[in-house]
This record gives sequence, C-alpha cells and structure tokens, in this order.
Amino acid sequence: MFEKILIANRGEVALRIQRACRELGIKTVVVHSEVDRDAKYVKLADESVCIGPPPSAQSYLNIPAIISAAEVTDAEAIHPGWGFLSENADFAERVEQSGFVFIGPKAETIRLLGDKVSAKNAMNKAGLPVVPGVDEPLPEEPDQVVKVARSIGFPVIIKAVGGGGGRGMRVAHTEAALLPAVQVTRTEAQAAFGNPLIYMEKYLENPRHIEFQVLADKFRNAIHLGERDCSMQRRHQKVIEEAPALHISARTILRIAERCAEACRKIGYEGAGTFEFLYTGGEFYFIEINTRLQVEHPVTEMITGLDIVKLQLRIAAGEKLGIKQRDVQFRGHAIECRINAEDPHLFTPSPGRITSFHVPGGPGIRVDSHAYNGYFVPPNYDSLIGKIIAYGDTREQAIARLNTALSETVIEGIKTNIPLHQELLRDAAFLRGGASIHYLEEMLAKKAREP
Repeated sequence: MFEKILIANRGEVALRIQRACRELGIKTVVVHSEVDRDAKYVKLADESVCIGPPPSAQSYLNIPAIISAAEVTDAEAIHPGWGFLSENADFAERVEQSGFVFIGPKAETIRLLGDKVSAKNAMNKAGLPVVPGVDEPLPEEPDQVVKVARSIGFPVIIKAVGGGGGRGMRVAHTEAALLPAVQVTRTEAQAAFGNPLIYMEKYLENPRHIEFQVLADKFRNAIHLGERDCSMQRRHQKVIEEAPALHISARTILRIAERCAEACRKIGYEGAGTFEFLYTGGEFYFIEINTRLQVEHPVTEMITGLDIVKLQLRIAAGEKLGIKQRDVQFRGHAIECRINAEDPHLFTPSPGRITSFHVPGGPGIRVDSHAYNGYFVPPNYDSLIGKIIAYGDTREQAIARLNTALSETVIEGIKTNIPLHQELLRDAAFLRGGASIHYLEEMLAKKAREP
C-alpha cells in the first residue's frame, strides 16, 4: 500500500479521499488554490501545497504545478477525484511518465472511453446495447449531416465527442433545426473541450438515466455493485440519486450489470468506473463510461457496505480486488440529495460566507461536506458544497429519514437548493418512482408559468 498520496482536487471529494487514506494509514498531500487556503481538508492534510491563484486553469487544471507538488512532497500516487483532470488522459499519462501512480484507469483506457464514439463502438463489440446512431464523427458538409439525420430519424441529439458533465449537446426535433444545432454544438465543443468533433444519435424522448458501478483490477477481475437511478436532473446535471432503481425487473438489471463487468474484463479496465445508460421501453441503451469516482458513489456504499474509495486505492496499489461477485450483498434503499450553493428558484450561484452551519444526524443519515460554520464558498468553482444521504430498509423509510434530515439542516449566509429537495420529496411522481430525465425540468417550467 502507498505511504503517501497527493489529492489533486478540492472540496468535498478531497475530504472524502482523505478519510479513506486515514483508515488505510496513508499520509495525504492536498494541493489548493489561494482561495482554498483555509479549507477544512487543507488543515486536516499531513501536507498542503498552494499551486496557484483561484482560476481553475491556473491551479486545479495546472498539470505542471500538480506534478511538481507531488515531486517536492515525495508522494507516490495521485488521486484526481472527480471533475477537473479526473478524466484527462494526458494528465494520467503525465502522472505515470513522471514516476507516480495514477489512481484510476490507464491513460489509453481513458482516451478510448473519453471519446464518446470510440467508447460506443467498444461497448457495442463488448455486447452492450447502444443508442441507435452513427459510429463516427459527423462530416463537415451540411448535406451529409442532413443525410445522416434522415437515416437515424428525427428527433436526433448532437453530442460533443469529448463531452461530459451535461455540456456539449443539442436536440434537433426537425430538419429545419438540425444545422443550427450542429453549428452551436461544434462551437461549444471546441470552447469547452478543445475538440470540435461531434456525433449524432437517436433522441430518446422520455428515458430514465440508470448507471452501473463497477470495480476492476489489473488481473482482469471485475465486479459490479449494482445500479443507481439518476433521472432527477436539471440541464443534464444530477440533483437526486438513489439505489436500487424502481420498476425495472431484477433479471433485466442483472443482465446489464454482468455485461458491464464483462466489458471491463474485455478492455482491461482498472479501477472504479460507471457505465451510464438510458432506459426506455424496457430496454437499456449505453451512452458513456465515467472513468472516475462519481459524486453519487455514497448511494452504492450505503446499500453494499463497501468503501469504493478504499477499493480504488487498493487496486491502484496493485492489489487484487479481493471481492467476488457473490460477496456483494445489496440491502435496503439509499437516496442522495446534492446540496448546492445556489438560489433554489433561479439556480444562480450563491457564493459567500456561511454564517451558521448545522448538519443533521440520526439513524441512516450520512453527510459528506467540506463546509463548516464560517466557511467562505468561493465563486470560482462548482456550487456543490455537500451531500445528504439517507438509508432505510425500504425506500419509504429512506425518504422519511431524508425529509427529517433536510428539516434539521441549517445553512445560513448563502442560499442553497434545500427547498427544491424538500419540494421534490413531496412530489407525487417522485414518490411513485420511475420518472424520466425530463421530469424535473418540466415540473420547474410548469411552476414558472403559474401566476
């Protein structure tokens, strides 16, 4: 096992990784920007290194600075967390070339799966069902683009080849809307990902977003940890996640889950990963793989009793997985609310100083947050300041506990989206389960039209 690792991230995930390291007796180095100097996880780390000013491009995306920090502190490995450089193949390659272990898949695997077209082709060969569409980037010629769309059938969705995080995608319901959508997506793809290549798929009207957690080691041992339903989304960003998913047969779930684990073996995947699918009409359609730790991983940890971050670390250190599929037991139900520093109605960011902070407790409640009383939420990064996860023997018990936990939570000085979560937990469609990925946005649009 490693003696010391560097955490190349910030916020709640930095603290989460730090906790796993402490349990394993691993010392931690935390890198931080100038604005994060007083963060809780920086104070708790064994060592910390300031790597630049607040803008991400000059700090958390600054590869030379991160590598230098690892060198001067004698770290052995680098954990990228999520976001920032976590799915950047060039970063993973630089880490390995510099003599450190990248805690995640190999660079070539990230490159293969980070390109949505090559990932789709690889998964198709591995036997996973994929969304109907083209298996190569769209041509530049407008008439050829129209021809491709006609062959697929409207509506279609145009996506960035190097996309992720809900960005770089547009829906075209008609031929008239197609070319403008293509142009806008190309421009956004270049700006957001430095890659203007885009591709096209059939747009599935009202699917659910179901994802499968996997773990695999370098010895081609691979297991799945079941599924999560992440359909409650706004602008392709997840708001609430839960496990297991309702109203899908256990046989169907198991079939896809086993195929995901088998796909890991076939491509030589290493580490933790998430296979994301759209589910509609009783069928699953693969869309992408996240080659990193997911924000919503606690949901799976709650129903399996496994520590995904510790398993990540063990795999990266060269250990065998040590868990067979038959060892994975699923119990109860878990639901996670993402707590964002934002206006609950306008969704505008709400940075600033937290003047009062109290987190809930009680049976089945877990809170993952780096915030505290007096903490300053900077305006420079993602608005996520924590997560509240509730576990119960049944979904009804988990919801009841989550409602209680939200009512006990106090965060003053800034606005948060807690009122939105409380509204959703009372919503009839959410309580029934099985709502599509469009439900939340449609609900919010309807509410905005009300006098």
